[in-house]
Amino acid sequence: MIKKIGICFLGIVLLLAAVILGYVLYMQAQYYRIEDFMKVETKNQTQERAKPDTPYRIMTYNIGFGAYSADYSFFMDTGEMKDGTKTAGMHARAVSKEAEEKNTAGSLSVLQRQKADFMFVQEVDEKATRSYQVNQRAALEEGLSDYACVFANNFHSAYLFYPFSEPHGSVEAGMMTFSKYRISENIRRQFPVSDAFFTKFTDLDRCFLISRLPVEGGNELVLIQVHLSAYDEGGKIRAKQLARLNEVLKEEREKGNYVIAGGDFNHDIAGSIENFPSEQKTPQWVYQLFDQDLAEGFRFVKAENAEEVPTCRGADMPYEEGVTYTVIVDGFLVSDNVSAEAENLDEEFLYSDHNPVVMEFVLKGET
Repeated sequence: MIKKIGICFLGIVLLLAAVILGYVLYMQAQYYRIEDFMKVETKNQTQERAKPDTPYRIMTYNIGFGAYSADYSFFMDTGEMKDGTKTAGMHARAVSKEAEEKNTAGSLSVLQRQKADFMFVQEVDEKATRSYQVNQRAALEEGLSDYACVFANNFHSAYLFYPFSEPHGSVEAGMMTFSKYRISENIRRQFPVSDAFFTKFTDLDRCFLISRLPVEGGNELVLIQVHLSAYDEGGKIRAKQLARLNEVLKEEREKGNYVIAGGDFNHDIAGSIENFPSEQKTPQWVYQLFDQDLAEGFRFVKAENAEEVPTCRGADMPYEEGVTYTVIVDGFLVSDNVSAEAENLDEEFLYSDHNPVVMEFVLKGET
């Protein structure tokens, strides 16, 4: 009898080991990195050209794949209260398809209201378990049909069976750039990313999207949408990503081009690490970037209301003003031939764990 129990137990262990091995092999077989220097098409192309000495409006918004309503927390995020209590997010998916559709519609309405000339949008799901197969890319293309638009994939994964209680599933997602003006070319550039065995399956295929717009009178307006790594202990990967971005910034400015880079930097870019009331300790993921970290001739455009309105909340707990940690990680940097002023929009984290940022800018006639 004991022998039979032992054989049965061994069989179960071997079966479990085979399942785990098979799953690991499946994940590895499905894994790949998108190539660098990939050309990306512009849909719904426009013909009007941007002009120097003309005011324009640009916006950036990380819509958090439609999951992050104010009461949402994400399973990969952890934190700590000032009294030492540990906090950890709960969900790997949106709480329901209805919530997903509501947040997507809400984020779209925020974008539409601003009537910006250009828009950067991050964490847009095209087909994903975590967002109940709601196609946010299609929703934004339809809702912003009077813009030229570009989509660059930066997160593609096989079915991630973790956490076991609510698997994150498979994901196809990316970033989108919208423009009222003609785009002559888009290049998807790859950021350095972690190749650690588990991290490479869970982190985004980080990239930055370069869109070239001809400017009347010569030279180009180079729009660069970025989304730097978040889960990067020690900040080593993010340092490599910044170095690559700086190489491109330097090259473009030396050509005489106008350059605007923006999006989700996943760094404090406004000296806001302790700006806002909170009952939480500063999270370990918050690193700071300053103008001196950028290529020569570039600066961050600090919002005029940076002391009052944050752009990102911790997702280790539901949002509660004055309790949840908040910081500014979203915004823009510009070359010295661009004059600009920015504002953080207070959307109260209703539809995303980020607030949008808008910037008014002018391309100076002399470059």
